[in-house]
Amino acid sequence: MSSEALTRTRAHQPCAACRMLRRRCDSNCMLAPYFPGDEAEKFFGVHKVFGASNVIRMIQMVEESQKEDAVKAIIYEATSRLRDPVYGSAGTIFHLQKMVEELKMQVESMRAQVVQLQEQKNQLLGILSIHDRKFDGGNLMLDEDPLMAYDPITFFTENDWTF
Repeated sequence: MSSEALTRTRAHQPCAACRMLRRRCDSNCMLAPYFPGDEAEKFFGVHKVFGASNVIRMIQMVEESQKEDAVKAIIYEATSRLRDPVYGSAGTIFHLQKMVEELKMQVESMRAQVVQLQEQKNQLLGILSIHDRKFDGGNLMLDEDPLMAYDPITFFTENDWTF
């Protein structure tokens, strides 16, 4: 769309700021590029938190190449202030940092548990290797002691267990 057609369209449809403030939206409206008429909720929050004249001053203070980013930051801060009037976006950042610290502690706890479980596994494998299990004809023999050898299937049937 050419700039001339955009100007004509803008003349017929006021930006969200001019619509809310009930004023005429002309071609040199400073807020029109950032608050189109179909995005009124953005300007509503910004206006409620900062006021239209303060927003215009903030936009004027920023270099042309950074104005769009500045308006995005203003919109984000206004939205955050509406959710949390005291801390705004700083409260959100603090909350996220706290969550990161809690997750780091959980990761460290899990790592410690993994190390502990690996040590237990190594101890059990060490105990098993000390006893050097050998199988002799299906009977389990520990340290080659014939008194310790038994066949688990016939052991209970050969001995009369009475209860």
